[in-house]
Amino acid sequence: MKSKLSFPIILIVALLLSSLSATSQTRPGSVSINTTLLFNGKDLNNWIFNLKDPKVNPTEVFGVKDGVIEIKGDPFGYMRTKDMYSDYLLHVEWRWPLEATNSGVFIHAQMPDTIWPKCYECQLQAGNAGDFICANGSDMNERVDKTVRKIKKAGASSEKPVGEWNTMEVICKGNTIEVYVNGDLKNKGTGLTISKGYICLQSEGKLVEFRNVWLRQEKK
Repeated sequence: MKSKLSFPIILIVALLLSSLSATSQTRPGSVSINTTLLFNGKDLNNWIFNLKDPKVNPTEVFGVKDGVIEIKGDPFGYMRTKDMYSDYLLHVEWRWPLEATNSGVFIHAQMPDTIWPKCYECQLQAGNAGDFICANGSDMNERVDKTVRKIKKAGASSEKPVGEWNTMEVICKGNTIEVYVNGDLKNKGTGLTISKGYICLQSEGKLVEFRNVWLRQEKK
């Protein structure tokens, strides 16, 4: 009897483990088999840099230390991906190591490279993380007053104190965008006029750090 039962038991255990593995690969916020690592934890070789002052060497502003991206914040500018992306979940972790200041994540950024490209900025400014800014001609339905570029986040700030790591997740699907800060839905945009582009991390203010920058796209 023991030998007859052992195979079905092993089969059941294998199926359960397979199910758990599949769940861990697809749950929101997890790195899965469909993940693209935008930052490898070692260098910034797959990024392009743009600064307001072209005389400044980008290596003086953007660097990697102990597996973390450091952006000095001055002069203004950004680092952007070499590839364009659409329909994804973007995961970014950031913190203010010294003092709360300003930065942002640009979504669907367009060419040419300028200090304020056509894009949607997911604001990281301290106290306002989760605001949208429709930059350089981009638009969405929620921007009812066309004289104002900012779409305020919902509710109070969900940011953590200086020195602690925050998480922003941006879900882009078709002409919609949602942004979560530390797990809280802070903003949603619909009717976007651009739905594909580059992803940028901004230099705007003082020192900010980033880690675990990746995106996940569904298989088609």
